Amino acid sequence: MTQRTALITGVTGQDGSYLAELLLAKGYQVIGMVRRSSTVNFTRIEHIQDDITIVSGDLLDQGSLMALLREYRPTEVYNLAAQSFVPTSWQQPVFTGEVTALGVTRMLEAIRAVDPAIRFYQASSSEMFGKVQEVPQTESTPFYPRSPYGVAKVYGHWITVNYRESFNLFACSGILFNHESPRRGMEFVTRKVTHAVAKIKLGMADHVSLGNLDSQRDWGFAGDYVRAMWLMLQQETPEDYVVGTGETHAVQELCEVAFGHAGLDWRAYVRQDPRFMRPAEVDLLISDPSKAKVKLGWVPEVSFKQLIEMMVDADIALLQHQHR
Repeated sequence: MTQRTALITGVTGQDGSYLAELLLAKGYQVIGMVRRSSTVNFTRIEHIQDDITIVSGDLLDQGSLMALLREYRPTEVYNLAAQSFVPTSWQQPVFTGEVTALGVTRMLEAIRAVDPAIRFYQASSSEMFGKVQEVPQTESTPFYPRSPYGVAKVYGHWITVNYRESFNLFACSGILFNHESPRRGMEFVTRKVTHAVAKIKLGMADHVSLGNLDSQRDWGFAGDYVRAMWLMLQQETPEDYVVGTGETHAVQELCEVAFGHAGLDWRAYVRQDPRFMRPAEVDLLISDPSKAKVKLGWVPEVSFKQLIEMMVDADIALLQHQHR
């Protein structure tokens, strides 16, 4: 059997790093696309960097995408690259649209031109549901995005459906709910909290400032979620799937678990700050992942409590290593 080749855009991100690990373990040749930039951060993939072929390409430049597809002939493309931090999308709405929305079209067009047999995965997002029209959310729940990021993701989602139906491409979208890990960026609330807990535990800080403590999310482990991505591209027919835990947890509970794991009382260290409130807050995002369970055989393996405790432990170890 010939070795399968996968192209991952956004390989240096949280999801890209876990997906690359998974595919390498399955014997794939992994091509990781990164933008030409003076600030590319390879920290998340440095332990597997020698096993991946790192290539330069950009979702803003269709020519670069076509050149990569021609050179490496991937059988699968996972489009994980995006301007993916929601608050930033309010400050950079046009750029967010160019990358997160039109970037998907450029990749689909490149696939259509170079090799329509390539299987394509699009990273859709629960932020597309925004002001939710029903609880929990399924594959058929109407979208009502509440940020430029969510709007761009809706475009990326529907253009994927459109190319599947118009050109018979094997193109899937995974509507992923919040997924976290020790590799999550510091700007996301889970990592912000676990890193603050580590700093407070080690005497490097005395508080953390957060926004809405009542905000609830369906949080899972990124390492579980990349398995679902791979499974989608192994099916006989391309379909879209909601991927989540089906549970919801408030930011306050996140604080309780994280501080509690370090033997601290969160109430002594958490301050609310109006600067961290969103212009338009999303309502109750909670997944109904039953289709993924039935059709893909996918279920999450790491619980919310295990996830947060794993992140606290990793951040304590990270800070101890940095300050040795």
